[in-house]
Amino acid sequence: MTSENLRRVVSHVLLIAVAIVFLGPLVYAVSTSLKPADEVFTPTPHLFGSQLRWQNYADAFTFAPFGKYFLNSLFVAVTGTLVVVCASSMSAYAFARLKFRGREQLFVLFLGTLMVPQEVLIVPMYWLMQSLGWVDSYWALILPWAFTAFGTFLLRQFFLTVPAELEEAARVDGCGPFRSFLRIMLPLARPAIAVLTVFTFISFWGSFLWPLIIVNSVEDKGTVPLGLAQFIGQQGTQWNLMMAASIMAMIPTVLLVVLLQKHLVRGLLVTGLGGR
Repeated sequence: MTSENLRRVVSHVLLIAVAIVFLGPLVYAVSTSLKPADEVFTPTPHLFGSQLRWQNYADAFTFAPFGKYFLNSLFVAVTGTLVVVCASSMSAYAFARLKFRGREQLFVLFLGTLMVPQEVLIVPMYWLMQSLGWVDSYWALILPWAFTAFGTFLLRQFFLTVPAELEEAARVDGCGPFRSFLRIMLPLARPAIAVLTVFTFISFWGSFLWPLIIVNSVEDKGTVPLGLAQFIGQQGTQWNLMMAASIMAMIPTVLLVVLLQKHLVRGLLVTGLGGR
């Protein structure tokens, strides 16, 4: 066996080992979601119970208004993602292409907000929402975290790689900055936008701390993470139902990654997030 073949075999073995480590919790969650409640914890662990209880998935929806939680999370995640993509793409274009005094200093200042943890902003953000009368509303779930520097930085790095000759040619044809942004930059930035879309959607979909603080009527405006917390009560935790609901909660994000996989892989490479 040549050294090249040996290196390939070792790399595949390592990749399989890492895949097993990552798939282990998912397999355990699926097996737990199909067990009867009295067989989740047994002295002798088994991958599957005495029967496959697909009814657990239906029971998870009746245990709590999980359908409402799904719709709320879907609305918040989709709307928040649209706002983030629109705001980040326009600000990134301004920082990358438009020339104005103090541009670099302002960008560094804006980028510095990434170093501020979300937990530090919770109290002042809540006061702001309370003064605006947005507590326990969809606005409070979407807008406070829709204008972050991450998306701007990501798209700006991509816009800087686009040849300036494309914009110069468009300017000769009579396109202004905004038209150049819409007709040239945005179509070229689809891979980078796909990356930002996936990251932002997952962030909104899985957010727990902020909805826990800002939402008072959980049954009306609660999101999926808050819904999962409903399975933990004074009488104990319904682990099989919680795992069933967790598996269902993963479906939208998995579908999004699958649908955008082509653009996502390319976007990770061209935006510098691919590890190369």
